Amino acid sequence: MTTLADFPITRRWAPRNPQAIQLYSLPTPNGVKVSIMLEECGLPYDAHLVDFATNDQLSPEFLSLNPNNKIPAIIDPAGPGGAPLALFESGAILIYLAEKTGQFLPAAQRYEVLQWLMFQMGGVGPMFGQLGYFHSFAGKEIEDPRPKERYRAEAARLLRVLDGRLEGRDWAAGDYSIADMAIAPWLRTLRDFYKAGDLTGWAELRHVPGYLERFLERPAVQRGLVQPPRG
Repeated sequence: MTTLADFPITRRWAPRNPQAIQLYSLPTPNGVKVSIMLEECGLPYDAHLVDFATNDQLSPEFLSLNPNNKIPAIIDPAGPGGAPLALFESGAILIYLAEKTGQFLPAAQRYEVLQWLMFQMGGVGPMFGQLGYFHSFAGKEIEDPRPKERYRAEAARLLRVLDGRLEGRDWAAGDYSIADMAIAPWLRTLRDFYKAGDLTGWAELRHVPGYLERFLERPAVQRGLVQPPRG
């Protein structure tokens, strides 16, 4: 595909700026990772709302971009070699944008940043998400306490790991990086949306609460957290 018009998704979500990165997302903890990164980098982007309430993520147009029917996904009209690049999976998108712009993935700390990014992708996101399901959504109707306890204990353990990592550090991997953009939105969701802070020992953490507040104070974070607008 050589132009944006060649991508079926653009027939459902028309580009407003064809030169800008096209972001297909929802302001969830996974979705805002990418909108925050775009804001931090200063890259122009069109944010298109993929509404789960109307199953937009299952539409043929969205599936043509991401067959895994998850947000976020992007099309960069100026990808490698000048050709458009379609990409899904939030971690992959963060790495791509960091390499494209030369920001938030410093060469000297590259693998340190990537290991903490993978810590979020493989642990924090899945475990916090499962705890949210069993604590705040349909899973709370399940009488067997073992599923919820499994995810509660693992979420609490991951918080302690991060808390230890932040001893003497402002950010997870040295300077502020894509690792923080991945981790911190999930902390906010656990505390504020799932209301699971008390369950996971939030009040006993020495460093994580301040880390989250530093993150939320960043102007680019504040802008990215509300993209795409919900209408």
